[in-house]
Amino acid sequence: MRTVFRNARVLTMDADDTELDRATVIVEGAVIARIIVGEVVDEQLGDRVIDAAGHLLMPGLINAHFHSPVNAMKGALDCLPLEVFMLFETPAEGNAADPRTAYVRTMLGALEMIRNGTTAVLDDAFFVPAPSPAEIDAVMQAYADSGLRATVALDQPNVPELDKLPFLASILPEPLRARAAAAPPMDAAGLLACYDHLISRWHGAAEGRLRAAVSCSAPQRVTPDYIRALDALSRAHNLPFYCHVLETKLQRVFGEEHLGGRSLVRYLADLGMLSERMQIIHGIWLDDADIALIAESGATVAHNPISNLRLGSGVMPFRKLRDAGVPLCLGTDEAIADDSINMWAVAKLAGMIHTLSGADYATWPTAREVLDCLVHGGVRAMRSPQPLGAIAPGHQADLIMVDLDTLAFTPINDLRRQLVYCENGGSVRLTMVAGRILFANGRVAGIDEAALRAEARAIAARTGSMHGTPEEWLPYYREMVLKASARDVGLARRLDHG
Repeated sequence: MRTVFRNARVLTMDADDTELDRATVIVEGAVIARIIVGEVVDEQLGDRVIDAAGHLLMPGLINAHFHSPVNAMKGALDCLPLEVFMLFETPAEGNAADPRTAYVRTMLGALEMIRNGTTAVLDDAFFVPAPSPAEIDAVMQAYADSGLRATVALDQPNVPELDKLPFLASILPEPLRARAAAAPPMDAAGLLACYDHLISRWHGAAEGRLRAAVSCSAPQRVTPDYIRALDALSRAHNLPFYCHVLETKLQRVFGEEHLGGRSLVRYLADLGMLSERMQIIHGIWLDDADIALIAESGATVAHNPISNLRLGSGVMPFRKLRDAGVPLCLGTDEAIADDSINMWAVAKLAGMIHTLSGADYATWPTAREVLDCLVHGGVRAMRSPQPLGAIAPGHQADLIMVDLDTLAFTPINDLRRQLVYCENGGSVRLTMVAGRILFANGRVAGIDEAALRAEARAIAARTGSMHGTPEEWLPYYREMVLKASARDVGLARRLDHG
């Protein structure tokens, strides 16, 4: 099918970052075929003609870091440090999700992203207590049915809890220490078998919209042999490699306590894991040596400013990374650590939080830089073989149409600044992925949203919390977090100078 957007204002985000006051964009099937500058009145240009006068056409947003399995837990927790927060993501005994539950919760997040103009997501999906082919299929089928472009990994540790965290062995009493020393539910062989299923069945499915990635969760959460096996998969199939690194000060202390003083970045480098395929997630507690290693490797860093504040993790060194040439992308992280899945909110905070990093305002992010991270950084992290992230001939037609006759753009003083600081997703009128319109006229195509929401509520009422109540662990994790927080690691990433 040929789709024609007539007389739109166009932000191409191409190599020249061109802005066109009025143009017509012609989409052939899944691909942008032609751009005609100026007014076009011929309505016979295509099978489907959309009058885009008064609207902005731009590339869709990319959510470059996400965890879909907790989409149904919005508002479930107060702000908590990551290590305490994660206790609440440990399942109650026997509470593995059934495939339909996994499908519904994945679709909830997909719908929210589609409505807000996100066209692609990098989902670092964790499965509690462990992945299964049926649950993997449910997640991937939800993305297939939604129409989103999704790159999905299996985020699972394969070492005991006791080995992932500093001080815990000496803090925990028995029998909690013995329970923390227990092996995780699935070993490396089982996890690699799940990857074989994901890659063989879903990598490249839905005409290339669905792709696989690999994830070690974090380097301290897996064995060296398993992380090497994941890297081999990543290299063989050119897959992104998701890796949470130095998200918290405690993780910096972990390196001092368990890695002979090495940072987790140095540890990855020593294992030969740093590469342009790796996505370093969070990267808050990086020092200059870490940044140099990342820049040399070509790895991307995923910035999640709302989650970072929600968990009290600190402020990422945006300018140092950017100046070093490290590609940066933006993500919401999981819904329970953001409580919405809205990339406009992420972009706004990314543009503002770094004003706290120094008095020289010339170093603060510009709106143009934030948009670059929001789209091009995400494209870099995805490693898609199909060209994305620009309105240009030959690129995938992953587009959004934004109504400029809204309060966010009245009057228009600077388009890019108002996209970053004024828009909240409410002006998005159309979302298209690979030439297919997913959202228009206030409705998501092909999905009964009311029925899906009702089913999600019924699942919650039937199952209650899928997660355990970790009260018995809390005093000891609090002690661990506070002990790590008191350590001087030579870096300041928080308002308390810690």
